[in-house]
Amino acid sequence: MKKIINKILFLFVGATLLVSCDKEVLTVLNPNTETTVSLSASDVVLDKEAAGQNVLTVSWTDPDYGFDAAADYKVVFTAGEKSETVAAGNNLSKVFETVQLNKVLLKLGLKGGIPTEVSVQIKVVLSAYHSLSSNSSSFMATAYVDKLDLSSPWSLIGSAITGDDAGWGMDLPLYTTNIPDVFVAYVTLLDGKYKIRKDKSWDENYGDDGADIVITAGSYKITFNYNTKAITSELFSWGIVGDATPIGWPGDTTPPDAKFTYDQYSDTWKIIITLTDGNIKFRQNKDWTVNYGYSGVDGILGGDDIPVTAGNYIVTIDFNKLEYSLEKIDHIWGIVGDATPIGWPGDTTPPDAKLTIDFSTSDVWVIRNFTLKDGNIKFRADDDWGLNYGYSGVVGTLGGDDIPVTAGTYDIFLNLSELTYELIEL
Repeated sequence: MKKIINKILFLFVGATLLVSCDKEVLTVLNPNTETTVSLSASDVVLDKEAAGQNVLTVSWTDPDYGFDAAADYKVVFTAGEKSETVAAGNNLSKVFETVQLNKVLLKLGLKGGIPTEVSVQIKVVLSAYHSLSSNSSSFMATAYVDKLDLSSPWSLIGSAITGDDAGWGMDLPLYTTNIPDVFVAYVTLLDGKYKIRKDKSWDENYGDDGADIVITAGSYKITFNYNTKAITSELFSWGIVGDATPIGWPGDTTPPDAKFTYDQYSDTWKIIITLTDGNIKFRQNKDWTVNYGYSGVDGILGGDDIPVTAGNYIVTIDFNKLEYSLEKIDHIWGIVGDATPIGWPGDTTPPDAKLTIDFSTSDVWVIRNFTLKDGNIKFRADDDWGLNYGYSGVVGTLGGDDIPVTAGTYDIFLNLSELTYELIEL
């Protein structure tokens, strides 16, 4: 009986192996599989005024895999040593409109108005273990600068910046406006004094009839009229509230609204925030007197609650156009360590000190005027150790160890595209 069972088992295993081998033969990749990429234009000059117009179509041939494959395609743009990848799903072409392509080109490091050769290649992803690439095809690309230059020679300085005399060594910029010789700063100040000066020098400066201007703590819009030498201050801030935010809808014990930051590169207001499924609205000065929501058309400001789905977002408001946008991002980066006020995370540790995106570039995160003690720090995503960066053993290059630091106040930069960091002591 034992021998018969063994023979039956052998026959079953043998048949199984034959089926498996047969299946493997059917799914062997054709060794001559290839795809060829082609471009709809050889010279693309982008114009900011042509937003929404299709300017480049990338197409590729359908590969002969030798079996029925479910492939994902990615369009890879390369200029110099930088590459940028755009997902194309299972389609055999990808159409790029003006704004989308311009963002890709700027990420590649192209300068506005300067023709630059850009190569395009298709990456075919069959599985986590199998992929192949097409030939390369090139075109001349001319990007446009989508950042505004609202810089001015004027700045605000004073003890109100830090709450003590250290603020007299720290200038905050004033920006140009659509009114000639009128400049503005959006700042959070402490109880103290301030003045306006030119070129970070005391050769030309203005205050209250020459004296320091006294101000109490708050978020302000400071306006300086060079023609009349008038300086005005008004409490001014924009915030986001709603059941989709960590704050919720305002109540008697609700903490302050999650605060927007002014982006001088686009003359808009931005916030990086984690939202849940729910609704949001925007309001001025933590009050309902002036508020905006949903118009019924995505991206256009109105009066209703704005419905959102859970995720990390860059929320942008353009009050010049009365528009808003919600751009999903993968992670929100923070800093922890015994050199920070937060320390190393524990069960009752508050959230990491959050970095924000340097809006002059999309790949650099920054935290400014941040005080450290002697000790160590690390960067991590989403208040979690699942993704984190530290010290590689080479100063300025990211790795896995703790980053040693000395006591001081710093602007700290995290460059995710180049995997580098920088600490600039103030």
